[in-house]
Amino acid sequence: PAPFADDNEYLVHLAEAGARERYKDDPLPPEVRQRLDYELEVILKTGYAGYFLITWDFIRWARENGIPVGPGRGSAAGSLVSYALRITDLDPIAGGLLFERFLNPERISMPDIDIDFCYERRGEVIEYVRAKYGRDAVGQIVTFGTMKSRAVIRDVGRVLKFEVAETDRIAKMIPNQPGQAYTVAQAVERIRDVKALYELDERHKQLFDYSMTLEGLSRHASVHAAGVVIAPGPLHDYVPICTQSKGARNGGDGEDGPDIVTQYDMNCLEDAGMLKMDFLGLKTLTVIHDAVRAVKDRLAEFRHPDTGAVYHSDAMDDVPLDDSEVYRMLASGGTSGVFQFESNLALDKLRAMRCDRFDDLVATNALIRPGPLDSGMTDEYIQRKLGKKPVSYPAPGLEHILEPTYGIIVYQEQVMLIASDLAGYSLGDADVLRKAMGKKDAELIRKELARFRERVVERGHPPNTANDLASQIETFGRYGFNKSHSAAYSLLSYKTAWLKRYYPAEFMAALLSSVLDKTDDVVKYMGECRELGRYHPGLDDGLEVLPPDVNESGWKFTVVGGATIRFGLGAVRGVGEAAVRSILDAREEGGPFDTFFGFLKRIDPRALNKRACEALIAAGALDSFGHRAQLVAGLDEAHGEVVARLQEAEMGQQSLFGGPGVERPAPSLPTVPEWDDRERLAREKEALGFFISGHPLDRYREVARAFDQVGGDTLKDRMGDSVEMACVVTAVARQISRRDGSEWAKITVEGFHGTATVLAFKDVWQSGKETLRTDAVVLLRGKVSDRERDEEDPPIFLDGAEPLRGVPDSGRLAVRIALEWDDELPEDAFDRARVVVAERTGGAPVEVVVGNGDGADASRLRSRSFKVAPDRETIRGLEAVFGKGRVGLVKV
Repeated sequence: PAPFADDNEYLVHLAEAGARERYKDDPLPPEVRQRLDYELEVILKTGYAGYFLITWDFIRWARENGIPVGPGRGSAAGSLVSYALRITDLDPIAGGLLFERFLNPERISMPDIDIDFCYERRGEVIEYVRAKYGRDAVGQIVTFGTMKSRAVIRDVGRVLKFEVAETDRIAKMIPNQPGQAYTVAQAVERIRDVKALYELDERHKQLFDYSMTLEGLSRHASVHAAGVVIAPGPLHDYVPICTQSKGARNGGDGEDGPDIVTQYDMNCLEDAGMLKMDFLGLKTLTVIHDAVRAVKDRLAEFRHPDTGAVYHSDAMDDVPLDDSEVYRMLASGGTSGVFQFESNLALDKLRAMRCDRFDDLVATNALIRPGPLDSGMTDEYIQRKLGKKPVSYPAPGLEHILEPTYGIIVYQEQVMLIASDLAGYSLGDADVLRKAMGKKDAELIRKELARFRERVVERGHPPNTANDLASQIETFGRYGFNKSHSAAYSLLSYKTAWLKRYYPAEFMAALLSSVLDKTDDVVKYMGECRELGRYHPGLDDGLEVLPPDVNESGWKFTVVGGATIRFGLGAVRGVGEAAVRSILDAREEGGPFDTFFGFLKRIDPRALNKRACEALIAAGALDSFGHRAQLVAGLDEAHGEVVARLQEAEMGQQSLFGGPGVERPAPSLPTVPEWDDRERLAREKEALGFFISGHPLDRYREVARAFDQVGGDTLKDRMGDSVEMACVVTAVARQISRRDGSEWAKITVEGFHGTATVLAFKDVWQSGKETLRTDAVVLLRGKVSDRERDEEDPPIFLDGAEPLRGVPDSGRLAVRIALEWDDELPEDAFDRARVVVAERTGGAPVEVVVGNGDGADASRLRSRSFKVAPDRETIRGLEAVFGKGRVGLVKV
């Protein structure tokens, strides 16, 4: 725009102004001044000013229109110009991030800025770009699905008339886990069972031969989930295109014709010099935004509940990153719902390293990956952080590079800085070395490391130093992670953890809303709501999640009061969006519903049919009008009356004498017995997919915590492990073995953290089937399948089961008090503890464990004389002495 002569001049103006705003300083600090000038010089020289301006423009528009934008992802977070333009939100100078990792002046290639937006509003940003640059100049990008090993086996098997179950069994024999995926040819060569099938007969050989020929070919075309391309003019002047109907993808608005899609994929577009970007939808941004807005709706401002500090950014950009309570929660195991750190592996590593600073989050994000884990790098980092191993450096003078990671090469940027400092590489040339380490080309790695050794020696370092460094770079550099990406995503991790620690109700409501359509995730986070009391002061019983209510619920989960969440109507099975919208519109127009019939009368029965109404009743959404059995019994008459009145109104029916008809009295609810707890919970689970008004395990909550918390996705982390879990049996399907005619069972169980499939074979089933009845609350023992074919949904092979009610008195539980050597306890702590123990006598011994926080080198003392009741009252009494989260039941 005027008065700027071109894109270059405008970019320099925006970057200068943005940097002054970011650093609140004019003139800029020398380090910032130098870095900004350097980056601008490279950007202008390479001709990418327009790229930055386009990105700045649509991100600015998104922020101005209240659309949450991520802090950055990938190497773009290493650019100071991106930070100045508010394309990213992480200071690259403070974070030690490198511009050359993003745009290498010595190996020029198209910069790659991937942007995360709120997943609900991503389409609005794409529409803005279409409107600004022309609908014919903006398109989404094709992606070609290829015939991968398992898919090609299934496709070829179908053509060759194999039974579906047979090809599915064969396909699952081929590993497809990340980093361990086999081609069909590799499976035939390396896997004994597959090789045996190949040699079994001509038919199976034909299946594998055809599959090997077809594997890797394109199977179908679809639209890339995030890619968008912008052309200087009509897209068809530059690349081949096709169209897709509106509404087929996120971003369509139903107007102005179909969307344009390129027929070149991402790689071909880059080769053609086209401007492509990734517009990604990230649910975490929506969760953060919704939680902050909910806090503001309740309190009128977003503030720290303890210090009173007021924060003004809906994106939490002004929340300090050094809150010790947040790190204490993470280190004590409160990672469920925290972005990037929900896995058991992440939880274990944060707990082991006693996470206490932002750098720990960044490092853990980089270290919980197969390479660092398999190489021992992750455990080495933890041991050095805890002072159990000395911090050493591969060469003198590298402290300023490796001190934050205790002398270990964790990030790709560290490889680049070492090459620059010790070998005299430019950072651009160092990026070439970094890329070589990430490739599996042995000859290229050998060549680059030889050059590195030579340069190190030339600069006066001993040959053994050069060799040691090269060896470490080869070992650790190969697994090194992009610090820019890890830091940017760790920022989101911290924000979610901060919300969970200080505003748990608003955070959990937003989190539950983000997974409305995923039953297993809702179960997991409902379980977490109940467990919050373990590490959250003031929430001894966790957060209560109330059933849906047509007078209080919205589409999403909402907060009622400070520590209660109201279930969202959008999560009730069989009740569509149109029905919920009708309910919410009627409530907004006419106020709360007062009676069952009054509710039905105000909702169009075409939007809310009888089946949907039954689902609402079963879910508890109409409890304010009567008990559920009563509402179901009266539904037919009430719904029929509403339909009849609607039909009469539409026909304009009048009374015999021509005047308006006299309205018939509303049908009354019949008098019937209430459902018992079993019936109520069973119907609730059918309507919602899980229990909400109660859980069969509620009375055994503390006992259940002493055993394995498995279910849902957590089983994937436990493949091959023996487990012991408290659960309720929700379904039993008896089966007959085709091999020997014996009876076995496929059992579905549910714990606080999700569901699991349990397979009880012949002898185990015969001995345990009386225990394993539907609705039984049991303790089961078994082993999680480690078969490759089960990797997507591993079952548990049952070894035995017993009623859970007998476990507390069986002598298999102890009450553990977990302390650390540096804990400061009141002088009378153990005197007060003796009082609790005396009042709560029972059969569980008391043990005290004192350790360093990582589970190692712990001292354990178990009392032979003091025994207590293993229940909630005992735990609460001892927690009042030693602190929340310090006391719990464990297996003896």
